[in-house]
Amino acid sequence: YQRRVRGLQMEKGFSLNGQKYPQNTFKGRLYRFFNIIDPRTLFPKYFLGMSLEEAQDLLQRYKENNLPSNTTTEDLWKAKKIKESTIHPDTGKKIPMPFRMSGFVPFGTPIVVGLLLPNLSLASTAFWQGLNQSHNALVNYCNRNASQNSDFNTRRFLEGYIGAVSSAVGIAVGLTIFLKKAQSMPATTRNFIQRFIPFPAVATANICNVVIMRRSELDTGINVTDKNGNIVGVSKIAAKKALFETAVSRVVLPAPVLVLSPLALSLVEKTSLLSKFPGLKLPVQTLIVTLLFGLALPVAISVFPQEGSIKAEKVEEDIGKGHETLYYNKGLGKKKNCLLYTSDAADEEDS
Repeated sequence: YQRRVRGLQMEKGFSLNGQKYPQNTFKGRLYRFFNIIDPRTLFPKYFLGMSLEEAQDLLQRYKENNLPSNTTTEDLWKAKKIKESTIHPDTGKKIPMPFRMSGFVPFGTPIVVGLLLPNLSLASTAFWQGLNQSHNALVNYCNRNASQNSDFNTRRFLEGYIGAVSSAVGIAVGLTIFLKKAQSMPATTRNFIQRFIPFPAVATANICNVVIMRRSELDTGINVTDKNGNIVGVSKIAAKKALFETAVSRVVLPAPVLVLSPLALSLVEKTSLLSKFPGLKLPVQTLIVTLLFGLALPVAISVFPQEGSIKAEKVEEDIGKGHETLYYNKGLGKKKNCLLYTSDAADEEDS
């Protein structure tokens, strides 16, 4: 069984452990992330025509090789999507709706709108940055790898959270104070620049989080594999490359929402409609943020493949001997982890 979705060839048949679309292409990753954040799975019976209970029952009957005769492959993929978006794979419990990946856009949008509000006071700036990082931390905790409960990982998770909140609030408040003191700058220019403050604050928090959560990899190294997926050794050099690439990705990922949104808002606010009806500014801002959150975010994520590569000659000699290219998992965000502004606690457990 094969299908094509706008030129994208789906994987053959259905697999409980596989992906619907190939992950070695940009399109495949894009469709996967659109599926992950699909808010319709919050109310699947109403929007997808299949309840969680029906999805679980269908997948169980698939395992027992006892499917109804009219079941299609698409039905199975839909059931898998509904179950994975709602049930934690390790605990078997329902993930609270605000902290599901499918709830990331609808529940995260109000926070991003708050981050981008004009003329925020220092207290409001600190509040929205702290709320944003707290929401992200709860999303990561609820979607963590819970196959093993480790005090070490819990401690590291809290360290990452505190570091992310401190750096985000510190950068945002510091830049806000700097702009308020720049009296020689026109007020309109200051207000325009202030809207972009959330981006460096969040990007800095992301880098801080990555470094805190994964610094141990620089000492222990990470697994590297050959082209067939066989582990050939543990490399500190590959770990350094993976950490750098992850940090870069975490700077790029917030850009569509936190850079494009202020630009779009500054243009829209100059229109005659909003000049005539200023009360529409907040609804329009919410609409723009929602669209960018839901559309541009998966595109940005899909740019970064999960797997990285490194020339064998650049890793430790005893590992690279006999190979041309080696591969490693970047830890950009696994199937159980968050997509944006994330903590790497779950990644570290799988490293």
